Amino acid sequence: MSLPILAITMGDPAGIGPEIIAKALTHPEVHEICHPIVVGDLDAIRAAVAITGVPLRVRGVDDPAAGGHDRASIDVLDLSETRVVSLVRGKVSAEAGRAAYLSLEHATRLALDRRIAGIVTAPLNKEGLSQAGWVGVGHTELLARFCSIPDEAVAMLLVSDQLRVVHVSTHVPLRRAIELVTVERVATTARLGGRATRDIIKRAPRIALAGLNPHAGEHGLFGWEDEQQIVPAARLLAAEGWDVTGPIPPDTVFLRARNREFDCVVAMYHDQGHIPAKLGGFDDTVNVTLGLPIIRTSVDHGTAYDIAGTGKAGEANMLQAIIVAAAMARRVKS
Repeated sequence: MSLPILAITMGDPAGIGPEIIAKALTHPEVHEICHPIVVGDLDAIRAAVAITGVPLRVRGVDDPAAGGHDRASIDVLDLSETRVVSLVRGKVSAEAGRAAYLSLEHATRLALDRRIAGIVTAPLNKEGLSQAGWVGVGHTELLARFCSIPDEAVAMLLVSDQLRVVHVSTHVPLRRAIELVTVERVATTARLGGRATRDIIKRAPRIALAGLNPHAGEHGLFGWEDEQQIVPAARLLAAEGWDVTGPIPPDTVFLRARNREFDCVVAMYHDQGHIPAKLGGFDDTVNVTLGLPIIRTSVDHGTAYDIAGTGKAGEANMLQAIIVAAAMARRVKS
């Protein structure tokens, strides 16, 4: 069976993205499961190779199908528009934000045109994106726009050996996140997470709905959102045939899931899901975007400006994101 072509976006070139890509592509298993192509700036990847000292050469390719076959080479689909003339590592800039945006946009277009099997994204910086004109968005929101999918139809799933957590909302202020906890949005997120989990574990998943308020509201004592939005969502999902429980107090639901009582947890907002997921397995937690017509996985960490340019950034999370994307591509093809 031919290996899938995966496009790895360079992310923010002022951060650690290019460095962790260079390190990840030294692992032999990457080339056993996919043909990796980096999308972005050739010079940024060359600089990352020099910083990290990896024994790989860098070459530019014009066509994704022409690259990713040589284990001793990092093949880059070089985009002239992603050139960063005044790059300062570890600093937010509109120029770096624009480069990250354009590499993601190009990779998404390749995936929609079926010229690649999926996308693996290195981290970008949302402040840099905002300075470049794309205010208040991240990878998930941009991918939805590129694919002409409403924001509410996509969801972020964090996957590790310990936990699977899908999020009702992601990059919004906490006040807005509370407003987004609605019956339909909770149900839609649970369906997306449930289908993805079913594909992973090969059986009907047990889904837990995390409560929004302390003690899941305790019947209105600490807020009515749980009773008015999450309880009806649970009933709706159960009527559809899902094995669903909730709302469950958020201070215990993740422990219960880690102990294998549940296969997937629906978190009501970004940090509610990200904190336990990262505590449970920082290096092996992979971000998967659900609801898109394409495959996209990502590292579950940021640009780490504080160590950018030092070569210290570890590649374990990037390696795992590539492994997950390749597995998803194989399932689609089969």
